[in-house]
Amino acid sequence: MKYTGPKARLCRREGINLFGSEKYQKIMGRRPGIPGIHGGKRLGKMTEYAKQLREKQKAKRMFGLSEKQFRRTFDRASAMSGVAGSNLLQLLERRLDNVLYRSGFAMTRMQSRQFVSHGLFMLNGRRIDIPSVQIRVGDVIEIRSKSKTSPVFKKNLEELSNVDTPTWLKVDAKKLQVEIVDLPAAQHFEQAVESQMIVEFYSR
Repeated sequence: MKYTGPKARLCRREGINLFGSEKYQKIMGRRPGIPGIHGGKRLGKMTEYAKQLREKQKAKRMFGLSEKQFRRTFDRASAMSGVAGSNLLQLLERRLDNVLYRSGFAMTRMQSRQFVSHGLFMLNGRRIDIPSVQIRVGDVIEIRSKSKTSPVFKKNLEELSNVDTPTWLKVDAKKLQVEIVDLPAAQHFEQAVESQMIVEFYSR
């Protein structure tokens, strides 16, 4: 079942700003610790299983996947050659919604997902509305012509110059497009996620 409650609550539960928005960071600053009857206090020492579960939940929520989607992504990563944990993070990074977030065209992954779902972007010249699409080297993503004058993109693009764009993406702010020039490597992965713990969770 999809979570529809306060997202700040999820951030406090995982102890990290999962969604990137400044408002969640401020809330966490005012109300540190886990939510609920424990009064904002952190629980005691966790078991290894609990740590692994929390890491899985953190990654799932950070990238905006359902339990079923996340498990399916992990199974795909496990079937690939190489290290399952690294494969998992690369697949998550290669999602279309994450690429737009990394490129600076969206302020958060949630916003990026909304943009894609509303069909505001083109992938290789064709309209796309599936946030989970896996991008490939050579793909070109751009804002649809009639959406380029949208105030929300103007605001985001004003911030684009301050974004540290990863080297596997080539962003053209004038053409409002991003080209995939390489696949994300370990140094480009979400550093807040310990993928080995997720592998261990699913290996139990």
